[in-house]
Amino acid sequence: MNDEKRDTLGMDRETPNGPGPHLMGAETLLGNSVHNHKEETLGSIKEIMLDVPSGQVRYAVLSFGSFLGMGEKLFAVPWSALTLDTANKRFVLNVDKTRLSDAPGFDKKHWPNMADKTWAKQVDSYYAKDEPRV
Repeated sequence: MNDEKRDTLGMDRETPNGPGPHLMGAETLLGNSVHNHKEETLGSIKEIMLDVPSGQVRYAVLSFGSFLGMGEKLFAVPWSALTLDTANKRFVLNVDKTRLSDAPGFDKKHWPNMADKTWAKQVDSYYAKDEPRV
């Protein structure tokens, strides 16, 4: 996790008095790598999207497919599709690289309306847990 760099208050370090890893500051998660179960790097978390009325984390915006920032494609991945791998300090998304590249995505200058229910249904169903992904 990036808590060593971003956690200036010391709130996310694993200490007897600290909250992590079950409760962490959102900023400490930005930039964390995301891998799949094949140990392939899928990208990194660029943003965390909150559903403000419910107070729940809804999506992690994942950056995938860039080389030195060029050709970067962003994907809103349902938070529930990610698993925190505390041993390796990263997230795991159980999708194949090819499946991720075919997922509904966007570029940083053209964000979708994530409050649009049709868009959300499309994205959520793409990453549904009951679907074989690897």
